[in-house]
Amino acid sequence: MENPETRSFLADAYYIDTKEKQPLIIFVHGYKGYKDWGAWSLMAEKWAKAGFFFVKFNFSHNGTTVDEPHNFADLEAFGKNNYSKELSDLGVVIDHFTKDSHVDDQRIVLIGHSRGGGLSIIKAYEDERINGLITLASVDTLDRFPKGEAFENWKEKGVYYALNGRTKQQMPHYYQFYEDYEHNIHRFDVERAAEMAKVHMLIIHGTEDEAVDAKQAEHLHILHPNSELFLVENANHTFGGREPWTETTLPQDLNTVTEKSIDFILDKMK
Repeated sequence: MENPETRSFLADAYYIDTKEKQPLIIFVHGYKGYKDWGAWSLMAEKWAKAGFFFVKFNFSHNGTTVDEPHNFADLEAFGKNNYSKELSDLGVVIDHFTKDSHVDDQRIVLIGHSRGGGLSIIKAYEDERINGLITLASVDTLDRFPKGEAFENWKEKGVYYALNGRTKQQMPHYYQFYEDYEHNIHRFDVERAAEMAKVHMLIIHGTEDEAVDAKQAEHLHILHPNSELFLVENANHTFGGREPWTETTLPQDLNTVTEKSIDFILDKMK
């Protein structure tokens, strides 16, 4: 994919080649995530088998590269990432795949995981082409920055580092990330977007989410009264997925989530 506002990035499409046009499902990964993390590919295959055109992609500045999509090979790019760039990338993906001859451009669904959920809510409000929205362990705000003394240190030094527990990399965040947020604070208001988005919305969250409290899902449900809330008992932030995922079947919780999501879209988009 080419985005003149950011840089090149990768996207995958999973579908069964049929004469009928298929609903477009776009998966939006989260913070320190990427399109091939864990069992996302198995999830994509399940959606395709159910009759959907499923797309997953890497944000241009998520730290991976076109040549190394499975590694955080470009930490400088990761540090220069921000919400404006991610929403721009998502827009490019939507524009590109709605033109595909296999796609029914009247049925477009976003699935966002974690931070990708917050971004998907904003995009669903901004882009009237989107009529379905599924959040997986979504945040209810994009104001997830250091606070107090840590924030002042970030502002002074211009960078702070977050440890990636899996790869042990120190991943930089340049202060421009916050400046971009502050400059676009009304655009990045997830709560307002959730209230205003005219979409069929399914909110999915694990009750044992260690990264994003399930209360955030309940909050989103209150904000979007016509939404459906689906809590998965004892599920964690990635619904049983981990990296690497070496098994040939989906984790049980993620399989439950995927089946619920497919049923929801089939019901709402008859």
